[in-house]
Amino acid sequence: MSTTRKHTALPKAQILIEALPWLTRHQGKTVVVKFGGNAMVDEELKSAFAQDVVFLHHAGLKPVVVHGGGPQISKALDRHGIVSEFKAGLRVTTEDAMDVVRMVLAGQVQRELVGLLNQHGPLAIGLTGEDAHTMTATKHQPRVDGELVDIGRVGEITEIDTGAIEALLADGRIPVVSSIARSQDDGHVYNVNADTAAAALAAALDAETLMVLTDVEGLYEDWPNSDEVISKLTATELEKLLPELASGMVPKMEGCLYAVRNGVHTARVIDGRVPHSILLEIFTDEGIGTMVVPDAEPEGEAA
Repeated sequence: MSTTRKHTALPKAQILIEALPWLTRHQGKTVVVKFGGNAMVDEELKSAFAQDVVFLHHAGLKPVVVHGGGPQISKALDRHGIVSEFKAGLRVTTEDAMDVVRMVLAGQVQRELVGLLNQHGPLAIGLTGEDAHTMTATKHQPRVDGELVDIGRVGEITEIDTGAIEALLADGRIPVVSSIARSQDDGHVYNVNADTAAAALAAALDAETLMVLTDVEGLYEDWPNSDEVISKLTATELEKLLPELASGMVPKMEGCLYAVRNGVHTARVIDGRVPHSILLEIFTDEGIGTMVVPDAEPEGEAA
């Protein structure tokens, strides 16, 4: 081997060795990844995302992908002449809009993602929350200025059945889940916020980690006065910050809070605009984004 080749190969070896403790720690663990933001619409980022998820699978982890499709839904509603309206950060979903949402999520976004993952082998299988009663929901009415507001067929998850997803994971597959839920009370379906759906699934699957891709670097310390990112905070620290957050970050951070309060070991908000952000977060000492951890147990109660 020439000296030049030795020099170029060595950094690669060091990178792999740095990943070793993380590979050992995450072996056999379930990781729920919420796919969204720029990573959903940029071809290069989509491809890097698929590579990352397949890498996790081959590295012995069990990735589960949950996705919404905000930009794609807005575009399709435009084509159908339906106006996109948001209240309390959630899409107002009429019966007509729900048909489009279902079609876009299950028929377009999910199919494309499954296709990208399956370029690497027969791995991904798409399902929606409707399949095998994976997600059940009732009508969600957010409060705006103290008043309950009707935003149509937007659901609040009441139940998760992980049977189908666990069967797929046991079979060595990568489940790709669209955030649509069956209705608990009527024959319809509900549009569910994908951040909320990912958090509920992560808790129900007893996942090691919930990762939420966003279009920001993480949770900022004092936005807009500073772009310092908080790299780690506890559930209680996050809860105190929630009222001050921008509306788009609220469902993401509420999801992270719910996850770590319900058995998930860490929840992370990471910058989906960075190619391979998932690998950087899981397998390097640096990590990127913001990590939320459960509150420390009082002395003497730890196992």
